[in-house]
Amino acid sequence: MSEAADRVGLFEAQRPRLTRLADRMLSDQAEAQDIVQQAWLRWSGTDQDIDNVPAWLTTVTTRLCLDRLKARVPVPVEPADDVGVALEPDAAATVMLGESVGDALGVVLDRLTPAERVALVMHDTFDFDFPTIADALEVSPGAARKLASRARAKVRDPAPTVGPADWDVIDAFMTAARGGEYDRLIELLAPDSLVRADTAAIATGTPERIDGSVRIAEFFNGAARAALPAFLDGRGVFAWFHRGEARVVFDFTVTRGTVESITFRADPAVLARVVRRP
Repeated sequence: MSEAADRVGLFEAQRPRLTRLADRMLSDQAEAQDIVQQAWLRWSGTDQDIDNVPAWLTTVTTRLCLDRLKARVPVPVEPADDVGVALEPDAAATVMLGESVGDALGVVLDRLTPAERVALVMHDTFDFDFPTIADALEVSPGAARKLASRARAKVRDPAPTVGPADWDVIDAFMTAARGGEYDRLIELLAPDSLVRADTAAIATGTPERIDGSVRIAEFFNGAARAALPAFLDGRGVFAWFHRGEARVVFDFTVTRGTVESITFRADPAVLARVVRRP
């Protein structure tokens, strides 16, 4: 068997694991497959002598995923190393490959920053050590540990309660949206804020996802004039009503005085619990 055929066979043996890793980081099967194909192109095009091919491919795949995640968020980020350059096989060899893929993370991963998401998936799902995670994220091992810890806290508490103290923030955001006050929207949004939608809301025409304060402010600027204040399970929200019935809910997460996330919800079970707020 030729060297090229050997390389193809080795890569194909790694493809399922790399795809699981990329899919968990990106939450998108098509993107994951694209990332893994890029990793193959990196390897097939290098003459580097690699002692631990699975670990090297894992490092490349992780960095490609990180770049893809950063591209979703329109805020300044530190550039990652070019994954096309030679990687240190000895450093990559410290990777510990976990085969148990937990399902508990789910869609709450969308609430994490790119670095938090990578740190959590690499450590808690695939059992990478923090020096390896730090190398992929270009931070110190201590910083990588903190990123994973912060992400874990968000996963454990995916929907912090929005109480009366936060209603002023929500009302101010919606007032700025209706009035076309772009600068005020930016001020009220966390830099890495997120907009997501459930399946029912997407079917009504709401966007599936918007990432980052700039894009969110652009979307809401001058919009949402028909949305009205409401309660959902006692929490302050806004909703579109039609003939007195809620059709789409704007469910806010407010942290330290800024909007961290907005989720469009149109699931009938959710809408049934919505009431108008004076």
